[in-house]
Amino acid sequence: MASTRTRLTISYLVVVTAMLAAFAVALYVARGAEADQDVLEQAVALADDVLATIRNAQANGKLLTYQEQTEGLPTIRATQEMERQLDRHPGYFLVLDSLGRLLFSSSAVRLLAAEDQQELYTVAFQLRPGGPAARLPLTGDSLIKGRLMLVARRDPAVGTNISRVIGGLPTDLANVAPHLLLGTLLALAPVILIVSLGVAYFVAGRAFRPVDELINEVEAITDGRSLHRRLPVAASGDELSRLSATLNAMISRLESSFTALRRFTADASHELKTPLTVLRADVERAMHPGTSPADRMVALEEALQETARMADLVESLLTLARADEGRYDLHREPVRLEPLVRDVFETAAILGEENGLTIELPVCEDATVLGDPDRLRQLFLNLVTNAIKYTPRGGHVEISLTHRPHDEVALSVRDTGIGISASDLPHVFERFWRADRVRSRRIASVDNSWALDRGGFGLGLSIAQWIVQAHGGTLTVQSRLGRGSMFSVVLPVAPPAPDEMSERAEPAALTASRDGGGKGDSNSDFTDS
Repeated sequence: MASTRTRLTISYLVVVTAMLAAFAVALYVARGAEADQDVLEQAVALADDVLATIRNAQANGKLLTYQEQTEGLPTIRATQEMERQLDRHPGYFLVLDSLGRLLFSSSAVRLLAAEDQQELYTVAFQLRPGGPAARLPLTGDSLIKGRLMLVARRDPAVGTNISRVIGGLPTDLANVAPHLLLGTLLALAPVILIVSLGVAYFVAGRAFRPVDELINEVEAITDGRSLHRRLPVAASGDELSRLSATLNAMISRLESSFTALRRFTADASHELKTPLTVLRADVERAMHPGTSPADRMVALEEALQETARMADLVESLLTLARADEGRYDLHREPVRLEPLVRDVFETAAILGEENGLTIELPVCEDATVLGDPDRLRQLFLNLVTNAIKYTPRGGHVEISLTHRPHDEVALSVRDTGIGISASDLPHVFERFWRADRVRSRRIASVDNSWALDRGGFGLGLSIAQWIVQAHGGTLTVQSRLGRGSMFSVVLPVAPPAPDEMSERAEPAALTASRDGGGKGDSNSDFTDS
């Protein structure tokens, strides 16, 4: 397939050719119309010159009048001297007498073929002074081909003997200029097109030189190791500079993705390598002939724990992979958050008691959201257990569920734990990221629905963020090192069903009627049953 430069050059050539052709046709037509007007003016001048010659001849008595009667009128004949003077005029003209009969025809007319002369007489007899001109095509064996432009003129000064003079000239004589112009255009057109072709190819090459540079630069970025390179961005602000900026932004995102992928692969390999090593050691110890039954049971129990740990890791990775591909379907339904939060609070109270922490739920306002109850429980329990895990003994964890403006509900988990440094805050939701990678494994699994972080995979907050985003909410964190952290989940409240609206409206109407049409205590409490 031809390159863009070649296609642009060909397109330019076609456009220039079409413009030249249109210009030539328009110029030819305009010049032809102008030429016809010139021929008409020359024919009128010829007729006027003939009339002037006749007028001068009459003044000198060069016309003879015979008394031969024709229909009561005399017949006029030109003398030989008069004919010699009229023959001096070039061109085609006829002199008609008062009855419209031919008195004299020029030598050019007499040289025409008989059929052309007859056609000329017929047209001439029909022309009237002051009327439109006539174009007579010559089709016989005349010396000239083409058309004659004929016009009738009359001069009252010559008297009544001469009714009119018909003057004519060939239009081909005036059309020599358009033909010459067209030939000149045809001769110059190849030169013009060749020069235009070279200029177009040169201009297209200069215009696409930055594109070639971009292609070379992009070809140099072929793998993940060269994604640190960037394309040059011109300061012109044109389309190519915007394209370079867009490609640089895309390469930057690819670099971040490749870096995250490499880190993810390394971290996943490390997280799987450690339990596999422990599992292998436990199995080898259990299979050793000198191991006592009690030690063998301890080794098998540790191997089981490591197996469960790897199962949790694989399940978390599978959840995130499905979420990235958009293949994880949430079973959405109206979910009341108050009982769900209280259930999570009871679980947190048990865990906090084991770790010497105080767990509180000072505010728990009921709200209904449209979501997956299992995933919402996983989200809340993840945030709570994360707070418990990183709060030292004697600390405090507070859970609150409150309404917010714009039909939103917020769940906040605040702790007095070790906190997160400002440099680590932007990374807390990244996969396999942990601010402190040597934290102890202090928490065991609580139930079958959600296994707590036994050693800190660094996936819990990533899964929590995905759950919040899947429910159309936001997850934010505020923390200071050594002063604790606060994670806040904001979810949109589900619109009330029509039957709930009617049920709420009926108690309100009854209360209003009981209080005298709304004139009672304005601080009355309304509680949903």
